[in-house]
Amino acid sequence: MSTEAAFWNDQAAGYSQKPVANPDAFERKIAITRAQMSPTSTVLDIGCGTGSLALRLADACAHVHGLDISDEMARIAREKAAAQGVDNVSFFVGPFDASFTTIAPGSLDGVCAYSILHLLDDRAGALAQIFELLKPGGFFVSSTPCLRSRVPYAPILWLMRKLGIAPRVQIFDQATLQGDMKAAGFVDIQAPDVGAKGTTAFIVAKKPG
Repeated sequence: MSTEAAFWNDQAAGYSQKPVANPDAFERKIAITRAQMSPTSTVLDIGCGTGSLALRLADACAHVHGLDISDEMARIAREKAAAQGVDNVSFFVGPFDASFTTIAPGSLDGVCAYSILHLLDDRAGALAQIFELLKPGGFFVSSTPCLRSRVPYAPILWLMRKLGIAPRVQIFDQATLQGDMKAAGFVDIQAPDVGAKGTTAFIVAKKPG
């Protein structure tokens, strides 16, 4: 088991009980994401955690696949799906990298990446892979902490990781992230205002049709 998977396994129980930091902003993100979908859509939720987003999207589409590096997160997500009687979600365990072959290229109507892009070592590679998985005209929705600012996040995060209370985090700004998406081939890249404060960038993009 990787260090990152072990970290998130340890966090899973508490994570599942943690309240959303900004409920109003989260509800707006959910609404915008659902608006991209149709009853026939198949969607992938990368870094699905304990399934909160996947379960909120399930009744707006045909199927949601959830992927997380933590088997404990996925276990809790499956339990939540069963308890809620949601049967059009499936949860996989593993990293989102070149080894991810569970879903065929060009088969997805949408991909969601909430709070995950800043945790990936190869962000450009991940965006290229997301682009490849989407059908022409498919949507990509992301919500990403962009921590490059005047605040000295790097040494703080380094110390927190050494203490075992934070994962490995990549530091970049929203302009860099949008540039990476454009380089991957995405178009119509927009950052709708959802009322969120702080450093999180909420972005909606498309694969050309």
